[in-house]
Amino acid sequence: MQIIPAIDIRDGKCVRLRQGDYSQETVFSDDPVDMARQWCEQGAGRLHLVDLDGAKAGRTVNIDVVKRIVRSIRVPCQLGGGIRDEASLHTVLETVGVDRAIVGTQALRDPDWFREMVRKWPGRIVLGIDARDSMVATKGWLDVSQTPAFDLAASYAGLEVAAIVYTNIANDGMMQGIDPATLDDLGKMTKHGIPVIASGGVAVMDDIKRLVDVSRKHPGLVGVIVGRAIYEGTVQLPDAMRVACSDPTSSESAEYGSTDSRRLT
Repeated sequence: MQIIPAIDIRDGKCVRLRQGDYSQETVFSDDPVDMARQWCEQGAGRLHLVDLDGAKAGRTVNIDVVKRIVRSIRVPCQLGGGIRDEASLHTVLETVGVDRAIVGTQALRDPDWFREMVRKWPGRIVLGIDARDSMVATKGWLDVSQTPAFDLAASYAGLEVAAIVYTNIANDGMMQGIDPATLDDLGKMTKHGIPVIASGGVAVMDDIKRLVDVSRKHPGLVGVIVGRAIYEGTVQLPDAMRVACSDPTSSESAEYGSTDSRRLT
């Protein structure tokens, strides 16, 4: 299971929000490019970039920052936030060089358009599903629809969607851990045959271990996006990657499983 550091960009800075609330922002760095380099130096194999201004505005905003990140590192990046038309997809995938583009709002609004984009860029479009009380949230989490998250995922089964990024908004940025219901949802989400990446809720190393346990039962859970925990130091990226890649019968895995994760900082 891949551990994917998140870099959320607002006003050109690296920030984190609580439950997607733009009024509850913490700035962790004035230089997102430097943060990207740091995570790569620690071994990250992929980065998750979010244009928070773009998610709110409905169009890509921090594209220059994203471009500098992509050109400064040698690992693939996936980008979400405000990507709602073909021109935006072409810009981020073909011009900027982002490996994968995340589409959420428009996948709910216009399913035919989303299917057409997936056929045009097979394996490069990620379906972003952000859920509140199991209902899909859109427009940077500002609106909550009446569409169940599982129904949206099922509607795109069989397409060459690169992955589903599934976020339970209630957990995101709260540093309270991943609840059992979300773990259960992640397992169910893999049944649609599309690789699933968990997002939001990781607070300590035990959360990584729980996700690894789910991924062993449901191999379709291929990754987890980690944000505030690695910025605040309650999870160390190299430690998380070792746990995610370890053999469950090895002594190292047993050690991490029995150690108080709050001391691994």
